[in-house]
Amino acid sequence: MAEALERNVRNLQELEEKFDPEMRFRPTLPPATVIVKWLLIILSGFHYYTAGFGLLRETTHRGVHLAFVLGLIFLVFAATKSDAESTVSKSRLSIGGVPLIDWLLGLACAASVMYIPYVFDDLAFRVGNPDTMDVVMGSVLFLTLLEATRRSMGWPLPLIALGFTAYALTGPYFPGLLKHAGASWSQMINHQYLTSQGIYGVAVGVVATYVFHFVLFGVLATRIGLGQLFLDIASTVAGRYAGGPAKVSVFGSAMFGTLSGSSVANAVTVGSLTIPAMIRVGYKREFAGAVEAASSTGGQITPPVLGAAAFLMVEFLNVSYQTIIAAAVVPAFMHFFGVFMQVHFEAKRYGLRGLTEEEMPNLRESFRQRWPTLIPLALLIAILVSGRTPYLAAFTGITSCIIVGLSTTVWGNHRTNWVLLVVLHVLLALVTFVDWGSDGEAIKLGFLALGVALIWAGQKWMGLVGRIDNAVLLEAFETGAKYALAVGAAAATVGIVIGVVTLTGVGFKISFIITGWAQMISAFLMDWLPAFMADSKSLTLLAALFMTGIVCILMGCGIPTTANYIIMVTVAAPTLVQLGVEPLVAHFFVFYYGVLADITPPVALAAYAAAGMAGGDPFKTGNTAFRLGLAKVLVPFVFVFSPSLLLVAKGFTWADFAVTFTGCVLGIVALAAALSGYLMTVMNRWERALCAIGALCLIAPGLKISLLGVALMVPVLIHQWTTSRSPKGASLG
Repeated sequence: MAEALERNVRNLQELEEKFDPEMRFRPTLPPATVIVKWLLIILSGFHYYTAGFGLLRETTHRGVHLAFVLGLIFLVFAATKSDAESTVSKSRLSIGGVPLIDWLLGLACAASVMYIPYVFDDLAFRVGNPDTMDVVMGSVLFLTLLEATRRSMGWPLPLIALGFTAYALTGPYFPGLLKHAGASWSQMINHQYLTSQGIYGVAVGVVATYVFHFVLFGVLATRIGLGQLFLDIASTVAGRYAGGPAKVSVFGSAMFGTLSGSSVANAVTVGSLTIPAMIRVGYKREFAGAVEAASSTGGQITPPVLGAAAFLMVEFLNVSYQTIIAAAVVPAFMHFFGVFMQVHFEAKRYGLRGLTEEEMPNLRESFRQRWPTLIPLALLIAILVSGRTPYLAAFTGITSCIIVGLSTTVWGNHRTNWVLLVVLHVLLALVTFVDWGSDGEAIKLGFLALGVALIWAGQKWMGLVGRIDNAVLLEAFETGAKYALAVGAAAATVGIVIGVVTLTGVGFKISFIITGWAQMISAFLMDWLPAFMADSKSLTLLAALFMTGIVCILMGCGIPTTANYIIMVTVAAPTLVQLGVEPLVAHFFVFYYGVLADITPPVALAAYAAAGMAGGDPFKTGNTAFRLGLAKVLVPFVFVFSPSLLLVAKGFTWADFAVTFTGCVLGIVALAAALSGYLMTVMNRWERALCAIGALCLIAPGLKISLLGVALMVPVLIHQWTTSRSPKGASLG
């Protein structure tokens, strides 16, 4: 069983490395292979330890994290694509296939990062007046950081950072509102390097404190079999109905999304099982890939383990993670519901079958083998809901995954396993929940050592064989750190953008420009719309939302979700707040549009990964995935005008929620029917047009316009019902 698991893990890793450039490591030879492996494991071990036993001083914690991340990037990512794809060979100018220049760059980058924690005690006297060494070390970090980001993510984000930097240095030469006093190189390095407003800012802090831990939890939970249990549940719930494999993809991606905030990882893991099944029952290859891609992007917005941007929201808004989870529930449901309805109508239109009894998993047997894997997720959710810190919840979940993986077999019915499982979780509770005072760290380490000794004794003397072995555990720690490299570099580089915004005040200027354009558009529309729709304030906000959404999508064509969110929150979210949008709602709007990056051509990583597995055209797959994700495009507009959809927004009432929720559900069904051309039977053009207009009216704010949407749908429903009842219509359906 362990060998089969390891083989499956290797296959999934190969798929991820093939389709996700952030996981495309260059081949290496010993000793570089061994050094990189153990540096990755140590990085995961550092975050695991600090999550359970206490974080280091803020600057030191961020410094250690960033030094490992950026240093490792130079070892694992080649300078060019051709170097990464070339055959590795020994050379005097390389160590284990890694050129000496990359070793030197990695060491220089790590040293420049750790310089700040080293001089931290004297830093208060130097901020604003950096000495020569400060400027030199800051310049080294600035340049090596941009190169590390280019290697791990490509050119777009470094170019954006360079553009903002050029703006900071050449401010006096800009015209009109964008003009500012400008900054010297020394002043810019001071702001970006010596303060917490730049590279060492909130973005790096969130990745080092929250994101890393939840990524590691997701990897471990998948390794012990929780992801497979979710897929078996999804297959049992939805597999037998029309177009069953596609519906399994939607349900499975939603459930897997509770573990993984990565769209590509979600697409690869779930899609490796669902995409071949979709093609087998008759879906086109591009549509099969698109279903998985669109569903997988929902992983970043599915509680309790959201994407990295959700943890950034905690810091930016100064709210609890529980608040973010509660706000994400309904919009996440709307996303998956929208994809599900389009899949359903597509299946009905083409008469696609569900899974046969032989193709369905045995859910009872799956539960009997894998029920212990639910324990870590249950503990993580319970601790998050209790109000404790997210990183403590992640530490508990990770430890529980290790306990379940090493101490239980796939059958889970051996008495010794039961005893060991309970004893180890009692020890975990003593570590997590009990305050042991001044000697707490030593006592907790003692409990941890006792747990390790019990597992070792069980393996050595009682023949205990867990569902994973020690090698898989180390591999999970290694893989978890791999996921953190590119996002860590992106967070630091986005810190440069934030630093320029706070240094020059350009964010307020851009907000003023967007507001001015929105007011012009509103004034133009006022002359054309009916009186009951001509609300100047709402139209101005609608125009600002539309412009913000377009910019988010365009930015998403080149940079990942997290970087997109941070830049747009810094530049565009203040505009929405200025127009009366609650900060939580404004951040969620930007967050959801940033998530579209993974299914927005021409750079749609989740769609390309799914297309590769389906053997379909990547661009067609991306376009189809974007169509399937259109519910996600519309829902943010809904919760801006009706914040009750987020459950925790100010002024929430259940009456407002019921009206908004019902209208949104009906609107998504109508839009799905219009896009797929099927409701009860194949639709005419006029029916599709009325459905599309009716959908927009149903999700728009206000009872009058919602009733207009219902009125537009009535003739469509009548015609569809009468047509479907006729022999000709029944044969078409």
